Amino acid sequence: MRTAPSWLSLTLVLLTGTAWADDSALRRCRAVADAAARLNCYDTLPLGALAVLAPPAAHPAASASAAQLAALGFGLQRADEAVLEIASSIRGLFEGWRAGDRIRLANGQLWQVSDDSSAVYYLRDPRVTVRRAAMGTFVLDIEGARKLPRVRRLE
Repeated sequence: MRTAPSWLSLTLVLLTGTAWADDSALRRCRAVADAAARLNCYDTLPLGALAVLAPPAAHPAASASAAQLAALGFGLQRADEAVLEIASSIRGLFEGWRAGDRIRLANGQLWQVSDDSSAVYYLRDPRVTVRRAAMGTFVLDIEGARKLPRVRRLE
């Protein structure tokens, strides 16, 4: 499943009724000719709907570091772009893959081969690294394997 670009999400938030409740204030700021004064005008506007984007303090994830949160969502969402790769392993005997195969990593993540590649290997508990590739895709680098299947995260 592809997610919308972050600018589109922000646009949707801004288009909600609470964000545009005081349209006259926005028009007033837009009419200010001096750039510094215009910025100051926008800075004094209430955030409205944007305030709901802050995580509640009682949420258990609020105490986790940003790096930990990003690693949890690696491969699932576009907001995790600061994380470039994750390392794990495949438990047991790994015999290779075919297009569409699902590969469960030791860290609990489930990835699916998304290209039409295939390979046969007999590797015991290989270490793996999932890396970002071009165009928002990911590749699975398996220790002892020569090919890199393109994958997408399911869980």
